[in-house]
Amino acid sequence: MLPWSADLAGRFDHVVIDSVLLRGNPLKDPHQRPLLVYLPPGYDEERGRRYPVIYVTPGYSGHAGMWFNRAPFRQPYPELVDALFASGEVPPAIVVFADGWTAYGGSQFLNSPATGRYHSYLCEEVVPWIDARYRTLADRDHRALAGKSTGGYCAMVTSMLRPDLFGALATHAGDALFEVGYRSELTRRARLLRDLYGGSYARFLADFRTRLPGTKAGDLELIEVYAYASAYSADEDGTVQIPFDDTGAMVPQVWNRWLAWDPVVMASQPVYAEALRSLRAIWIDAGNKDEYYLDFGATAFRRALQTAGVSQERIFFELFDGGHGGIEYRYPLALAWLSERMAD
Repeated sequence: MLPWSADLAGRFDHVVIDSVLLRGNPLKDPHQRPLLVYLPPGYDEERGRRYPVIYVTPGYSGHAGMWFNRAPFRQPYPELVDALFASGEVPPAIVVFADGWTAYGGSQFLNSPATGRYHSYLCEEVVPWIDARYRTLADRDHRALAGKSTGGYCAMVTSMLRPDLFGALATHAGDALFEVGYRSELTRRARLLRDLYGGSYARFLADFRTRLPGTKAGDLELIEVYAYASAYSADEDGTVQIPFDDTGAMVPQVWNRWLAWDPVVMASQPVYAEALRSLRAIWIDAGNKDEYYLDFGATAFRRALQTAGVSQERIFFELFDGGHGGIEYRYPLALAWLSERMAD
């Protein structure tokens, strides 16, 4: 394996979408957003052919500029995608790498008065923009979402919110079963906030914004919690409500707002259960040593699907040997599975 970029069989378009919905967002984050669009081998030659589309969303702190980052002995995700379709063994698809970055490190691809309308941006701007410019099969049965961690969360939740747009999903260690995954971390992070900033997020943010992030202990752990709170529990005026108090205990009225966005909880509601039953394919996996206990989230989401009446034939589920990181090799497995199920 070469340590630098590989020759590609397909091609990537690096494009920018000018978002109306993100213009004037509360954090003054850019409304012009990059997209990375993969076109499989044969796209330019077979002018009459149309393709399914898989939208890939990043984990927390990920953004479009990071997709081609190279780690030792690893190929970046876009090259794994190209190798998959270059093999000729998988029905071709267009793959779109989206960006939901905010100044807090991410948006969970939800609409929030604290960060902006990132769910609507993805569904109402990115999808139509891609369909207007590329030869897509522009219907929900030929659109899928895929991602890891926060990206997997986006895949689960967006598919439930917009089953008219997306007919399949793949979630790799996606955020789910908040009572186990998030809850296990929040008490520790409440202690960090107390010990470093006297329990005050205002003090933390005032300090964080004046220097290079990550140069003090607790930076990334504390901003991550604030990003999630901005997505799950922001008031209409943009005030961000933190889910724990100065004892590390959950504040019930805030924590319940977080739980309302838990994919496992959502799947139990009739409207979302109906949406899940309509999906053509659902891939769920996680490492059995996931540091955030998202293997339990994966198991709980699968059980929620079964309770909702989703056909077992439409579900792929696996707990593999591994943790939260270093699981890039799983991504093309899910993309191949999705492509095969959207090929007809």
